[in-house]
Amino acid sequence: MTDSLVNINGESVQTLEILFLTTIIALLPSMLVMMTSFTRYIISLSFLRTAIGTQQTPPNVVLVGIAIFLTLITMNPVILRIQSEAWEPYTQEEIGQEEFIDRASVPLKEFMMDNIRWDTLEMFCDLAHMGRPQDRAEALELPLRIIVPAFMTQELQRAFYHGLLLYIPFLLIDIVVSSTLMSMGMIMLPPAMISTPFKLLLFVSVNGWNLLFSSIVQSVN
Repeated sequence: MTDSLVNINGESVQTLEILFLTTIIALLPSMLVMMTSFTRYIISLSFLRTAIGTQQTPPNVVLVGIAIFLTLITMNPVILRIQSEAWEPYTQEEIGQEEFIDRASVPLKEFMMDNIRWDTLEMFCDLAHMGRPQDRAEALELPLRIIVPAFMTQELQRAFYHGLLLYIPFLLIDIVVSSTLMSMGMIMLPPAMISTPFKLLLFVSVNGWNLLFSSIVQSVN
């Protein structure tokens, strides 16, 4: 394939460069899920909604929006590093596409390594039949196909841990309400109808949203 040129607003842009940028844009949703803390946030928020028992309140679009903005807050230092170390030199034609990808992957790898347990990383190295890294410098040299699944596994582990902590107080309310209704002989009354207002009262009285957002954001290294 020849490197044909396309004229956009009076500037010549290589066709391969347009295809490269289009591919990056298409992969952004997957990168958001797999290489950032978005997974931890959205799963924790989903566990909270289920634990309270409010069905579809807040709706999915609200939870996704909150998770995206929390992710932007967490990933802001990484984004700034990618912009200064990779994107700006690339737009100024100081580096090529391959070097841009190499430079952009370094801050992401460092962020993911800060949130990966060593035994999880070693497990994926064994699954891929690769040698185990001896220190952090060697671990950063591992390909993304090892670091990304290890990071995703750790994010799922932490998200489920947060979900467990969120379930415990609301589960206690369900137990108390169910026991009270049974002792009163009101077995036909759904316990969720009585327990849900008490769950909402508990969550609002302790300023639950602030506690949740601060705890899950601060849990990210």
